[in-house]
Amino acid sequence: MAYPRRVAERSATTDPTDYRGPTGYRERLGVPWWAWPLGLAFAAFFALEVFLGSTRGLAWVPYAVLLPVTAAGLVALGRVVVRVDGGELHVDDAHIPVSFVTEVNVLDARAKAALMGPAARPYAFVVQRPWIAGGVRVVIDDPADPTPYWVVSSRRPADLAAAIVAARDAGPGPTTD
Repeated sequence: MAYPRRVAERSATTDPTDYRGPTGYRERLGVPWWAWPLGLAFAAFFALEVFLGSTRGLAWVPYAVLLPVTAAGLVALGRVVVRVDGGELHVDDAHIPVSFVTEVNVLDARAKAALMGPAARPYAFVVQRPWIAGGVRVVIDDPADPTPYWVVSSRRPADLAAAIVAARDAGPGPTTD
């Protein structure tokens, strides 16, 4: 069943793809700005090290290979989008109807680390970005899914949690057959 897309107000963030609304939310978990010069500097240094063992005519090859590969890796790391719309929570390619959500907890860095370490449960779904301190834990009650909860990184975990709860409260409850 197709869910209507909710109209949401734009947030005041620097990313124009981020928005918030009564039951809508969107956030891209992009890499921080400092990762680009740092990553490309490491790639250039590694290319220089590789160049030292090659002939003069092929000196450009390590740079031509390593710099674009590093840039592509940084783009791939930052492509994950977290959104709440149409009655579903979407994290990258995974999605679940918010009607199956029973509890949403806002996590600080310490609580997120505990849920991914000593307090971790088998089959938990985790989308974690180490450069983002906060996150949410979304407890799932779906008889057909063994996943106990999702742990999702977020720069604005309170807004994400509020959007999930608002979307869940706005829609019908879970159906069991």
